[in-house]
Amino acid sequence: MASATETGGITGTQDKDYNLLWYVESCLENALRLDTYIKDAERAKDEQLVELFTKAQADSRKGAELGKALLRSRLSG
Repeated sequence: MASATETGGITGTQDKDYNLLWYVESCLENALRLDTYIKDAERAKDEQLVELFTKAQADSRKGAELGKALLRSRLSG
């Protein structure tokens, strides 16, 4: 488990940068996981769950895109 005071001295990656990378990866992973949930709900013909999971997937994609844009701007500047 990482120390609460780790600020890049051990890993070489500052917390704020690591956090942004983690956020993007988590959003993308969530979008993939939700695809499975959507398909399960479709097979069960549960339109409420399909709608919920589809909206959640769109939110995860949006979060990933926002995070990737921020990463791009920080890497290029």
